[in-house]
Amino acid sequence: MSDIIKIKKGFNINLAGKAELKVIEAKLPETVAIKPTDFHDILRPKVVVEVGDTVKAGTPVLFDKRNENIKYTAPVSGEVIEVKRGEKRKLLEIIILVDKQIEYVSFPRHTISDLKSITREDVQEALLKSGVWPQIIQRPFGIVADPETTPKSIFISGFDTHPLAPDYDFLLKDQGQYFQAGIDILKKFTTGHVHLSISSDKEVSKIFTKATGVELHKFSGPHPSGNVGVQIHHIDPVNKGDIVWTINPYGVVQIGKLILEGKYDASKLVALAGYEVKEPKYFKTFIGGCVDKLIENNLNNPVEKVRVISGNALTGYRIDPKGYIGFYDHLITVIKEGAEYDFLGWIKPSTKRLSFQRAVGLLSFMNPKREYRLDTNTRGEERAFVQTGIFERVTPMDILPVHLLKAIMAEDFDEMEALGIFEIVEEDMALCEFVDVSKHNIQEIVRDGINLIQYS
Repeated sequence: MSDIIKIKKGFNINLAGKAELKVIEAKLPETVAIKPTDFHDILRPKVVVEVGDTVKAGTPVLFDKRNENIKYTAPVSGEVIEVKRGEKRKLLEIIILVDKQIEYVSFPRHTISDLKSITREDVQEALLKSGVWPQIIQRPFGIVADPETTPKSIFISGFDTHPLAPDYDFLLKDQGQYFQAGIDILKKFTTGHVHLSISSDKEVSKIFTKATGVELHKFSGPHPSGNVGVQIHHIDPVNKGDIVWTINPYGVVQIGKLILEGKYDASKLVALAGYEVKEPKYFKTFIGGCVDKLIENNLNNPVEKVRVISGNALTGYRIDPKGYIGFYDHLITVIKEGAEYDFLGWIKPSTKRLSFQRAVGLLSFMNPKREYRLDTNTRGEERAFVQTGIFERVTPMDILPVHLLKAIMAEDFDEMEALGIFEIVEEDMALCEFVDVSKHNIQEIVRDGINLIQYS
């Protein structure tokens, strides 16, 4: 194990309503949805099922015409009841009515003793056909990994520092065998190391500390120390021409289950959190599960006065109260919709407001463990960039965030490359959006820059 890597730059957003480590005894979702919008690089989606078709868990329902080998499959068995499209027939969702008893497509099964002899080619074929492959994300660009490439290393973050983040030890309870099997499989895809990062600030799951075949790293400090992009930057940075893969611990477990049990198991625990939730706890669902039954009669205010977010309040996205959880998300956050405006706005100091600026949020520095009930009000409109130096104080990477953002907006490709566009994705600069006095959509700007570089 390496020495502790101390992250000093950053900021913790302590929201009220963290999920209790108990599972809500509720029915499983009646419907699930596969959403192409969860994947940045699906540009030409091709639907391979029709309304009325019956599918099993692991049946292909979608692929991208640019890479037909990567299949996006049904997370459950059931009937396809809707293929939902938006403007210009943009594919939004493929909705499946869930069977009471889940049936699975069969894939080759292997024993633990087989893991040493199984080849990359055999494993890769199973991952691509089953729908597990999209769990592997490629840097640069933060897209589903290209199976034709070999990464210089693979990174796994074993902790999450986002607001109201779920507890990985609780999410992965009793999954140690599958996690280790997933590690053994991932090692076949790289000539370098599989890096696993854990937190030194809190108790760590034995699933991570007992894992073998990994390079273990300890991180301490505020958010975004749990971001895999920050960890890559401090361990093995991504330069132009480099390829690195990342995967979250749940994805590693999915790989292990596929290889050992021969099935695509898309079941998982998800945290329902936020101060607007009466009983913030965990619940059993599937990838893409509907959230309607979970928030029904479980909110402190009517649904029109709250915002339901798939993911965390910093990087997640708004969904309908009858919407579906994102492919990569293990958290549903519910907070108040910021429809009310205060007299004098951000100018008036408040004891109820969390702010990075001491002039506004002085008391938050005096009591760093206090939990806040923040809403979605930005308290201001977009204006010209004000260079205050605060972006650099929340970005623990050797980049110049303001200069990089301006290079993106100017579409200056050389400057973007020189200033670190290959090292980041949206979540790595999400805190800049939170502290930005100019109210820019920083994460959208970052994705625009990534797309410019990727598709130019």
